Amino acid sequence: MTEKLSDTARKTTLDPLLAEGWQMAEDKDAITKTFKFDNFTEAFGWMTRAAIWAEKWNHHPEWFNVYNTVNVTLTTHDVGGLSSLDVKLARKMDTLAG
Repeated sequence: MTEKLSDTARKTTLDPLLAEGWQMAEDKDAITKTFKFDNFTEAFGWMTRAAIWAEKWNHHPEWFNVYNTVNVTLTTHDVGGLSSLDVKLARKMDTLAG
C-alpha cells in the first residue's frame, strides 16, 4: 500500500525534483510543473508516452494541455497528499521530456 511521504522522504526525494523545475502546489499537498514543447504534436506525443507509464503504475496525473504546453499536478488522492508514486512519475515525466 502506498503511504504519504514522511518529512525525511520529502527532503530527500522532493529537493531534486524542485531543482528540476517542479514546484509545491499552493492549494494542496502536490507538486506541479509546466512542460513546453516545440508544437502540439510533440506535447501530445509526450503526454501519450507519460500516460502509458501512468497506466502501468496505476497512478494518473492531473494535467491540462493547450497547444505546446502541458501543466501537470501530481498528488496521491488515496493518501491525501504526496507519495513515492508522485516522485516516481515526476522523474519519468522529466526523463521523457528530455
